[in-house]
Amino acid sequence: MTVTIVGSQLGDEGKGALVDRWGGDADVVVRYQGGDNAGHTVVEGGDEYKLSLVPSGAVRGKVGILGNGCVVNPRTLFEELDTLRERGLDPDVRVARRAHVILPYHRVLDGIEETVKADDDAGEEVGTTGRGIGPTYEDKAGRRGVRVADLLEPDVLRAKLEYAVPQKRALVERVYGLDIQGSENEAAFDVDALFEEFVAVGERLADEGMTVNCSDYLYRRAQAGDRIMFEGAQGTHIDVDHGNYPFVTSSNPTAGAAAVGSGTGITTVGSGEVVGIVKAYLSRVGAGPLPTELDGDADEEALADEIREKGGEFGTVTGRPRRIGWLDLPMVRHAARVSGFTGLAVNHVDVLAGLEELKVCTAYELDGEEIDTVPTSTERWERCEPIYREFDTWEEVDWTTVAAEGYDALPEATKAYLSFLAEETETPVYAVGVGPDREETIEVTNPFEVEG
Repeated sequence: MTVTIVGSQLGDEGKGALVDRWGGDADVVVRYQGGDNAGHTVVEGGDEYKLSLVPSGAVRGKVGILGNGCVVNPRTLFEELDTLRERGLDPDVRVARRAHVILPYHRVLDGIEETVKADDDAGEEVGTTGRGIGPTYEDKAGRRGVRVADLLEPDVLRAKLEYAVPQKRALVERVYGLDIQGSENEAAFDVDALFEEFVAVGERLADEGMTVNCSDYLYRRAQAGDRIMFEGAQGTHIDVDHGNYPFVTSSNPTAGAAAVGSGTGITTVGSGEVVGIVKAYLSRVGAGPLPTELDGDADEEALADEIREKGGEFGTVTGRPRRIGWLDLPMVRHAARVSGFTGLAVNHVDVLAGLEELKVCTAYELDGEEIDTVPTSTERWERCEPIYREFDTWEEVDWTTVAAEGYDALPEATKAYLSFLAEETETPVYAVGVGPDREETIEVTNPFEVEG
């Protein structure tokens, strides 16, 4: 049995809370793409755990795997593991040997390239986290990357560094015109320094038994009857293929990547449940279109500030304030179609309580035509005007009590809002988030208990 968790918007939908909730019924939790640009927060008994690389299931004591579709920064990995251990947890995290490694020069190049785009009138600043994710995926596609398996074989690692590093140094010095010698980034382009650091990384990974042949490992766990949860990072609309390119991440957060990014057969993933996580409004970090953004007059900006503060809408990784908009159904429809959602989990409905108005974008008007899903090009999406439906608002209630009593205890206006979303996406609501804590998620259907 498998369950795949997918973000249906632009990331920050609260996927970690659902992975944590349902991860208690899983035996293995697998991250299948992305790297430490993917912030997810888990709250248990009032204790908050902010993770960017370690799978959310680690807080539940489950085996966590970083699949071959991930890019791994060992510095971040070890820092997060050590922090969790200091807080009394004992995370069991394995790393796919086929996963690619983020090296220091990837982070340097990420920052340089984003700065160049920002300074170039013809360029398009994407708003990356600067963590080297894109450059690492570029090297993967260019067949010059360093994989986790290479860290376990010093001779192979040195040969790969001796091939790649001079290219990266030449790129910085000859293309971007920057001096490496004597700069703060000199060590990032020093073969000997990199070799020394990452040989030690390989030794720690080996000593702690942390590396696996991911495909083989998961196959054997599935054959043994174990339950596997696949945890996507980011969201559908920053998928490199299905998002609003070029304002995207460098991997595929959509459900199909769970098979590719873990080495698990598509029939295994496809026979399980795929749950789309939806925030009851919309938020975004970084550049790109946002048709329902609350950025018009002073009243709209004040409303955006209210939602941002109530929802804690600041990036887990970067701390940047997120842009705020009304729920955009064309986006959710696109996500449901691309990933084949079997259920929805709707988070942050408590944040909308007490607002003076509440809207949902049901469709767009584009060049005089009404459309119900997201256009294929960013340029066309930017020209879309949202078509809204207004909803009754709901008052603040004791959300802890509501969570304890279940779905029927939700305000009637909230249930009408959720029913409309389910009807419009032709997907049932499996869970409703009314607060950040694990016990503040109302479970309607446990995806691990759905009859096949």
